[in-house]
Amino acid sequence: MTSARTRERLIGRLREQGIRDEETLAALSSVPRHLFVDEALASRAYEDTALPIGHGQTISQPYIVARMTAAARTSGPLTRVLEIGTGSGYQAAVLARLAGHLYTVERIAGLVRAARQRFQTLRLANVTVRHADGCEGWPDEAPFDAILVTAAARTVPHALFSQLKEGGRLVVPVGVDGQELLLYRRRGTAMTFERLEVVNFVPLLPGEIV
Repeated sequence: MTSARTRERLIGRLREQGIRDEETLAALSSVPRHLFVDEALASRAYEDTALPIGHGQTISQPYIVARMTAAARTSGPLTRVLEIGTGSGYQAAVLARLAGHLYTVERIAGLVRAARQRFQTLRLANVTVRHADGCEGWPDEAPFDAILVTAAARTVPHALFSQLKEGGRLVVPVGVDGQELLLYRRRGTAMTFERLEVVNFVPLLPGEIV
C-alpha cells in the first residue's frame, strides 16, 4: 500500500480533480505520506482523505495539499515560504521540494518533535521548525514569497499580511461554520483575494501547548 504504483494512482486522481501544476504533483509523488501517519493508518496513507495525527489534529487530504501548494506557486518563485501549522509535517515536506527555504510554525510541542524527526529522516535540510503561536507568523524571517495556513481562521491575523513580500501570496482557510479557502495577493499596501474552495479545517488557535 506504500508502493510507487500506489502513489501514482493518487497523483492520477489529483489530475482528474483538476490539479494541473506538474511540479506540485511531482512533489507530492516524491513524499512518502505513510511516514506522516501512525503505522496503523499506513494502509490508508494514499487515499485522498484527511487522517488523524493525534492532539485533535489531522493530516490534510492530498487534494487540499496540492491545491494550496499550487496556489502558493502562482505569480512567482518560492524562495522563502512560511507555513502556519506544521502538524504532521506532510504539507511542509511537499513545500520543501519547491521552496528555497521553508519556515514552519506549530503551537503543539509534541507535533513539533515528531515533525522534526521526520524531516531529519527525509534529510530535508531546507526546513526550519519553530514551536510558537502561529497567529504571530515569524517576523524575524519575513518577508515571505508565500504564507500557507493549515487551520481555519475566524479572521486572518494582520501579522501575516504584513509579513508578505510585494506580490506575495497568502493561502488561508477562513470561516467557522462554513469555511472557504482564500488566496490573497499583496499589491503595495493593498490586498486582493479570490475564493478557491469550500473546505473543512481544524480551527486556528492562539497560544502554545507544551
